[in-house]
This record gives sequence, C-alpha cells and structure tokens, in this order.
Amino acid sequence: MKVAIIEYNAGNVQSVIFALERLGINPVLTDDHNVISGADKVVFPGVGEASSTMKRLKERKLDELIPNLKQPVLGICIGMQLMCKHSEEGNVDCLGIFDANVRKFKSPNDIEINSTLKVPHMGWNNIDNLKGKLYKDVEVGADMYFVHSYFVETNPFQTSSCHYGLYFCASMQKDNFYAVQYHTEKSSKQGSQLLQNFLEL
Repeated sequence: MKVAIIEYNAGNVQSVIFALERLGINPVLTDDHNVISGADKVVFPGVGEASSTMKRLKERKLDELIPNLKQPVLGICIGMQLMCKHSEEGNVDCLGIFDANVRKFKSPNDIEINSTLKVPHMGWNNIDNLKGKLYKDVEVGADMYFVHSYFVETNPFQTSSCHYGLYFCASMQKDNFYAVQYHTEKSSKQGSQLLQNFLEL
C-alpha cells in the first residue's frame, strides 16, 4: 500500500511516520503532486499556525491539489482545521472541504468556557458520540491526546465530540475526507486502532 504524507514543513510529522511504520507501512513524505495523487491513502498532519501554514500550502499549490484528491485523506490536528472554511487563527480562509469554522478557545462567543481552564487544551481527553468506519473497535469514551488552542465548531459532518469548557468537533468526515483534532499517533492503542481503520478503508 502506498501512503503519502503531505510535506509542507509542518511540525510533528516524524511521529506520524513512526506510527504508520509500527503498522507495517513505509510512508513517503512528499509535496510532489503526482506522488500524492497516485497514493492509495493520504495523510495531512501537522502542528502549526493556520495563516502561515495556508501560505506554505499555496506556495506549493497544495491548496489546489488537496480538495480534489479522490482517495481516502486523513487530516490530523492543524490538518483538520485547514480542511475547514475559515480559521480565526490569523483570520484566514482555509481549504473549504468542510463547511465549518475554526474558533479560538475563550473567544467572546464561548460563554460556556470556564475561565479557569487552561489554553491550549493539552493532554488526554475523552471522545464520545462516535460514528463511522474510523471508529471500528475504538471504545466510546476513548482517551485521545489533544494539543490545540483553536477548535472546530460542532457541525453536520461531525463523527465524534469532545468537551473542554464546551463541546467541540473532535473528528468529522465528508466523502473521502476524514479529519481528527487529536493526535492519533500519540493516542496509544486507540489512536493506533483508528489509523489501522483508516488504512483499511
């Protein structure tokens, strides 16, 4: 199986590579359009800031390529957020695959947010309301590892939720596009199971 990881100078890519290698996959890290388009599966990972990351994607014309991919694509963390319509982080328009917006924790609209909660949301937290093929054999209430200061609003494409001061979208799916806010590669057995499910799609 050919698995491409999209290269755009994002952080945390090496841990995704290691996680896939533990599942018997030798992924290729690339920004080559032909290699990405020809892969069986595509992973769009990363840790970073939305506006600068979108700039890097545009420089490589990846902003044009990614929304038109036909094979299963998995966005992780900032990858998920960049699949949305707009992000408050840098006030930037994103790829628009999902009709959802990305907001900052503790923005004026977040009246539910407890002022004592720390931002970023960092560490283990439960996910609930699991839906779809990615969650085969993943436990309801599974602990996943999060690191983020911005969140995707709840939306019709949502396949799981998480609560941190308010409920937010922990994962979503539209057609061949899958996305998770948490770091599958750092989420122990449950994260590994989800990656395996993605590879089996």
